[in-house]
Amino acid sequence: MSLHYIVREPKKEIQNPSLLILLHGYGSNEQDLFSFAEELPDDLLIVSAQAPYEIGHGSYAWYAINFDDANGKFSDLKQAKTSIDKIAIFIDEIKQKYQTNTDKTFLLGFSQGAILSYSLSFFHPNKVQNIIALSGYINTELVPALISTKIKTNYYCSHGSVDQVLPIDWGRKSKPFLDNLGFQNVFSEYPVGHGVAPQNFYSFKSWIEERL
Repeated sequence: MSLHYIVREPKKEIQNPSLLILLHGYGSNEQDLFSFAEELPDDLLIVSAQAPYEIGHGSYAWYAINFDDANGKFSDLKQAKTSIDKIAIFIDEIKQKYQTNTDKTFLLGFSQGAILSYSLSFFHPNKVQNIIALSGYINTELVPALISTKIKTNYYCSHGSVDQVLPIDWGRKSKPFLDNLGFQNVFSEYPVGHGVAPQNFYSFKSWIEERL
């Protein structure tokens, strides 16, 4: 497998289960979002992937975020693109290994994981049918020059209105960007910082259930 991962198999015997892949944020690991797994629908195969770059004890990143006096904060776009391609290969490996329903693949990312979830959907059209992007944004430096008009992916986007890590204004740009492309999307805000409020969880859980 191209990425280390942990898995929650469906709670009932099911052939070709729907697949949910979780992508954690910067400085976290595969255990982080996995705490959601027990609360999500029983018939999902849930896989939580660990990012490839280790940045400290038990902390991983999908790409480096660097700080310097000249540029302030900037992202390592080369590493980000490498991670997007790794995730794409990983999704195919998991689909094959677990014989999942290829028409029902969900990709849920938080923060850096959300940024890459958006990008992956543009670079690898229709590899996933549903994106849940929590506390992230569309990094326009990480999208193809031409985005396919044949993308049928649905997007659930949410953000904390007092997010101190990724400003709410960055998150708010996702809806007009996706609307402009004619892609199905919903955007919601919650009165929290850089995290997932309980109402936010129940909202995206319902959104997933409607698409199973």
